Amino acid sequence: MRAGLRRLLAGAALCAAAVQAAAADPAVIDDSGQALRLDRPAQRIISLSPGITELLFAAGAGARVVGVSEFSDFPAAALGLPRVARAQGIDLERIAALHPDLIVTWGSGYSPALLDALRRLGSPVYVVEPRTLESVASSLERLGALAGTPAVAGAATAAFRARLQALRARYAGRAPVRAFYQVWSRPVMTLSGQHIVSDVLRTCGARNVFAALAPLVASVDVEAVIAARPQVIITSESGGVDHGALADWLHYPQLPAVAARHLLTMDADLIDRAGPRILDAAQDLCDRIEKVRADGDSAPPAPGR
Repeated sequence: MRAGLRRLLAGAALCAAAVQAAAADPAVIDDSGQALRLDRPAQRIISLSPGITELLFAAGAGARVVGVSEFSDFPAAALGLPRVARAQGIDLERIAALHPDLIVTWGSGYSPALLDALRRLGSPVYVVEPRTLESVASSLERLGALAGTPAVAGAATAAFRARLQALRARYAGRAPVRAFYQVWSRPVMTLSGQHIVSDVLRTCGARNVFAALAPLVASVDVEAVIAARPQVIITSESGGVDHGALADWLHYPQLPAVAARHLLTMDADLIDRAGPRILDAAQDLCDRIEKVRADGDSAPPAPGR
């Protein structure tokens, strides 16, 4: 009986060791499809976008972040961290000097050559590129696994998914609204259906009129926008302050969005960052699109219709 008890205890010890090893050796697939396995949870993490910084803090890994990109201003604890990337590029020497054991980068934010240069530093590189709201939740889970903070990350993920489900349920079945999202005004640039902002629009019952475009971000001409007859035109600015980015469209009163004055400026710090606060932007946009829906299509019909 004692021998059996010893075997049982030995087996339990082996199981505990296996669990501990698994927790200290997380293996995850990043958004570029690459598998990443760490020998132990990351202790010194570099974040290369403001959205990633928010994800890391929400996943419980904020105390382990040692360097961030420019404009990483949320949460407040991120403000005092060293800046290792700016609009001009990434400071590879400064990153190397911080001795990171994990670099988390934005996939479409940097060129393949720059991503290769990051990998040559010798630290593990994890690519984050959420294309849907659900992928924000899965990013929280995976970053929590890499940092060894699955409990905090799990709670944040559950809260995010519950809120997302409630939003989708509230606006499901609503009359569709044609939406044009402007990224830049001169030249006019927009987003395809692959971008996470298009998923925000879908959540609100709106349809990106340029969803079928192949590139993630693409130039379009004014004539194409006029032909699409959007009922709402949307852009984003820091803090949601209107700086006149949509003013050029006032010259085209035949557009339903212009006729009804449905020209919306969203808070770029919320909607352009694929972090937990994007649901704040989604709620705001859904409320405003509901007003567009209630007003209907008040523009005269396009010629020939």
